Amino acid sequence: MLIIALTLGSFVGLVLGLTGAGGGILAVPALTLGLGWSMTQASPIALLAVACAAAIGSIDGIRRGMVRIRAALLMSLTGILAAPFGMSLAQALPEQWLINIFAMVMLIVAVRLFRNASNNSSGDDLLTDSRSDTWKINAKTGRISWNATSILTVGLIGMVSGVMTGLLGVGGGFIIVPALLRYSNITIHGIIATSLMVIALISAGAVIAAMAQGNVSMSIQAWIFIVASAAGMLIGRRLAEQIPRVYLQRIFAIGITFVSIILLYKNV
Repeated sequence: MLIIALTLGSFVGLVLGLTGAGGGILAVPALTLGLGWSMTQASPIALLAVACAAAIGSIDGIRRGMVRIRAALLMSLTGILAAPFGMSLAQALPEQWLINIFAMVMLIVAVRLFRNASNNSSGDDLLTDSRSDTWKINAKTGRISWNATSILTVGLIGMVSGVMTGLLGVGGGFIIVPALLRYSNITIHGIIATSLMVIALISAGAVIAAMAQGNVSMSIQAWIFIVASAAGMLIGRRLAEQIPRVYLQRIFAIGITFVSIILLYKNV
């Protein structure tokens, strides 16, 4: 089982590094299908692994000057405040419901990723059909033009991500990246770097809340999974620069579709 934890952790970290955000959605299925854990047992460990891996990626993004730090902090704040609500909801819902919700979310993400990757092979706007000017970068200053609408939009993105983080034990990148592509004119590389910082902070906040509630059970398998995820992130970040994003999105979409079908099948 230790070898399985090592392999699965490395894979999750690798995908998180390659896609910049979406790999976190595979962490819970990796633990439930690969190690036989329940959703409630797997969620906090998956979040801790994702938080560590995303932190490594976000530090790299900050070093390169790609992270929109103020926006990331605002999203993280609202996300951390909303995450306990999602965790409480997860504790109240039956395990079967959680698995079905998780699988359906994966299918929705997969369809959106594959459709937009097919419609745009340039790799710049893979996750959206059009971009609004709700939240714009000032061409002269290079900074975000903040106003009431942009603040509300960024805060809501973080809040929704926080609820999903607490409910399903995912990093929330599958919400943050499409939303930022939809409502801002930030480059894809800046969005990914910013998303990783938000994922790291919200996931860490959710883990701390879970620990306070006594819902985190650490084991040797859990630690191996976490460390392997961090190592996989480092490798994935290097490989991502050499592989066209359109191919990464298509492969990832096919992969999470396959995993979601397995989850639904085993839950019947």
